[in-house]
Amino acid sequence: MTADQSTTTTSSDKDAQYPPGAQILVRDEVWLVRTTTRTEHDGARIEAVGASEFVRDREAVFFTELDRVELIDPRETELVRDDSPNFRRSRLFLEAVLRKTALPQSERGLALADQFLMDALPYQQRPAELALSGRNLRPRLLIADVVGLGKTLEIGLTLAELIRRGRGERILVVTPQHVLEQFQHELWTRFAIPLIRLDSVGIERIQREIPAGRNPFTYFKRVIVSVDTLKNTDQYKHHLERINWDAVVIDESHNLINKGSLRNQLAQILAPRTDALILASATPHNGNARSFAELISLLDPAAIRDADNYRADDIKHLFIRRTKVSPEVRDQMKGQWADRGPSQSVRCPATPAEEKIFEELAEVWLPADGRPSVSDVPLFPYTLLKSFLSSHAALKATVAARIKTLEKKNAPQGTAAEMAALYRLQELAAGMTEADSAKFAALVDQLKAIGVGPKSDARVVVFSERVQTLEWLRTVVPAALGFRTGKTAEAAARVMHGGLSDEQQMQCVEDFGLADTPVRMLFTGDVASEGVNLHRQCHQLIHYDVPWSLIRIEQRNGRIDRYGQAHQPQFRALILTSEVEGAKDDTLVAERLLDREDEAHRALGTAEAVSGLYRAEAEEKSLIQDLLRGRTVDESLAAHNASSADDDAGMDDFLADFFGSVGDEAHAESDGSDPAQAGHGGGSVPQARVPRLFTSTREFFDEALREVFPDAQDRLDLSMDQESGLISFRPPADLVHRMKALPLDYVREQRLRERLLVTLNRRLAEHSLQRARESSTSSWPEISLLTELHPVVEWLTDKVLVRLNRQEAPVVTAAVDRATYLVQGIYSNALGRPTVVKWMAVTGDGAVDDDMVAVLHRAGVGPSMANPMQAHDTARLREAVPDVLHAAEAFLEEHREAWDEPLRKPIEEYKLRLGEWKQPTLAEGGASLAEGGASLAGDHAKERLASLADSLLTTGRPMLRVLAVLAPTAS
Repeated sequence: MTADQSTTTTSSDKDAQYPPGAQILVRDEVWLVRTTTRTEHDGARIEAVGASEFVRDREAVFFTELDRVELIDPRETELVRDDSPNFRRSRLFLEAVLRKTALPQSERGLALADQFLMDALPYQQRPAELALSGRNLRPRLLIADVVGLGKTLEIGLTLAELIRRGRGERILVVTPQHVLEQFQHELWTRFAIPLIRLDSVGIERIQREIPAGRNPFTYFKRVIVSVDTLKNTDQYKHHLERINWDAVVIDESHNLINKGSLRNQLAQILAPRTDALILASATPHNGNARSFAELISLLDPAAIRDADNYRADDIKHLFIRRTKVSPEVRDQMKGQWADRGPSQSVRCPATPAEEKIFEELAEVWLPADGRPSVSDVPLFPYTLLKSFLSSHAALKATVAARIKTLEKKNAPQGTAAEMAALYRLQELAAGMTEADSAKFAALVDQLKAIGVGPKSDARVVVFSERVQTLEWLRTVVPAALGFRTGKTAEAAARVMHGGLSDEQQMQCVEDFGLADTPVRMLFTGDVASEGVNLHRQCHQLIHYDVPWSLIRIEQRNGRIDRYGQAHQPQFRALILTSEVEGAKDDTLVAERLLDREDEAHRALGTAEAVSGLYRAEAEEKSLIQDLLRGRTVDESLAAHNASSADDDAGMDDFLADFFGSVGDEAHAESDGSDPAQAGHGGGSVPQARVPRLFTSTREFFDEALREVFPDAQDRLDLSMDQESGLISFRPPADLVHRMKALPLDYVREQRLRERLLVTLNRRLAEHSLQRARESSTSSWPEISLLTELHPVVEWLTDKVLVRLNRQEAPVVTAAVDRATYLVQGIYSNALGRPTVVKWMAVTGDGAVDDDMVAVLHRAGVGPSMANPMQAHDTARLREAVPDVLHAAEAFLEEHREAWDEPLRKPIEEYKLRLGEWKQPTLAEGGASLAEGGASLAGDHAKERLASLADSLLTTGRPMLRVLAVLAPTAS
């Protein structure tokens, strides 16, 4: 608001701005603006905290169409004396305003990268760099790093930077159900970003607490929910369609590709209703050009002009992909991530009972001499074989299920032979026990060699595709290793598979990752092959059976071979062998796939592109079909790779860019200036220029605590250990109220409503996090790190801001030769987001310096300054305020074009691309949509995207605010 604008700003004033830190008058009370977002029907949505006495510290939400909101007129600023020691109140107020003001969109550098519990690795900062680079219209990107590089950390840092820019108040994270707690845990413990977990139980609880019909997703502003819960769009669609987000994260986003699926429908609902969109997947491509184009269209509908023909370079502003062998990753991870060990094949000669089954399979089901199989379902014999290669328990289940299916058909004549063969298999497997299993004996030997046992802390994860195998192993393995029967044996082994609830799956992962739990073995299916961290206490993995997919093998291995692994990952695979002529044992497929995955991983950092199929399910199906044709594993892989290239040469070029060149040394000369290609080289990540009056959060926190709570030892029962850096206090009621945004399990388990343990000592916080992983009672650390985003720091910052009354600015005696007015100037776009933020020092004669902090330092404003308690003529100082504001606005207008240029250029480039973009002929209506209708839909999409681009440009006049006055001595 400028010097010549009206004092009252109402909802009809289109250019009204309510920036964070500004004071507003609503219902005859003064409030401090925390965030402002634009709504479709209710004007601006303003989250505020009470500043005047009656509503002090209360939180409230106002809508400018429903409430009369007055933005305080800067010309009416009252200048007040500051009698605090060292002008502490004034310095804290200025620092609080600096901290609460969102960084402008023109600031591309990272502001918070060094504040969190993560290593300062530039490769993990690249996604945030790309999101903020301005190369995309909005912060929307696909993080496609391969398994284990730390995508959750990359997401957390990106969200933190968006929050610092006022673009991350409302966050929705969507993950598979088994990684909900893991993701929630990482974002809070490392970044102080609290997410409320809305699993099926959580949503039911909230719906009991809120009024009937209330949207559960408005109850908390930052939530994490499983895709399995949300994909029930019939139940949640109407809620999701009525809410907009600042940022949406969708993990394992390759599952969104199948058009028409519930997951795809969910993505189509969320994508247009969020500003920032972060998709994450280690396997984002299924080899189909149109499918991948559809995934990219969620980020930017106009990014790809021709969905059948595009290159990686066309969309490099929308994705980032690296592997462990990418130069930047490799160089930065030296000594921090042990190279994986070899994949060891442990050959297990079949027992006599198993050889009989091999004979039956070779004679009846999979004849090697070209005779037809007994089954008229071509793929079923391989289903039988894979079940048997897993375990006799799995074979029994598969045979029983097939018999049941045939019996339902009333055993037509064509199936009689198959029924007879099934009964023979059933009889052969009926009496088998662990004594008849070569793999079981080998597993026990391998576990003993690893050191797993009652008197050892060694841990191992054992993978199998079959639930029956997992359940059987859990019952027999512990006793074979010497674990006592009963609760001790049960506690030593856990089973995890897709049939468990989300709560059960999360509990399995948590217990396996805690050092002092009794769990020593995790028997798991491939539900744990995507996204789950199993490396905290484990570096040993055994494939009890091997999936017939290179991608699945790599995903499994990635559970322990990942960033943060302190020991060399070790992999073993049990290979069942047979001497029966023509028998298809594990040497036929499993052993060869293990070798090919290991070769590809060491050479390229990933095995995804070897088959040319890019999907685990497709790899397995095509391999079985090729085996039926008589091809070997190597012949199958070569044939499909060549076929893929012949069918779609353009797509092959794209995939070569996307998959093959991630480890290409030819790009190692890159300076890292292109975040999407940063994996090919080095270069530092640009850092933001963030104005600060205080040297650190520690200094600000200490002085703010003394100012706001001079009696903190009594009032808060505060204790501060100077040696360790531990801060302990009893949270007051207004802080307890804010804790509703923290993870509920964390608040309850750590009893945070009674006492908070926080620190500014990074090493102490890291130690607390590590100690939590060694606890069987809770994985949540007792002590949290006070980052700029931490709720305690935000609470204290708000307390500082409301120390001054309505529209007051302090007068500070400083080393200046004339009165100098400190003025904040903010330009915003049509969405209410700051585009330009300037901190000015203005003198009465109109001289403007746009480096307010430098002026403060030159004037000696700091903790060592003295407060002479000098009385200044505030009335005379106040007379100059209108002229000062006029000079500040003139200065801003003079430089506005130059400041706008970094924003305007990418927007103009985007609109140029948009003009060349053609909407696909078949729009949302599908094949039945008339061509004219498709054209209209395309025009509408273009119009909407063009309007969005225009809304990001600076609009209107600047909001001005007088923050303080520096007055010379004896003025």
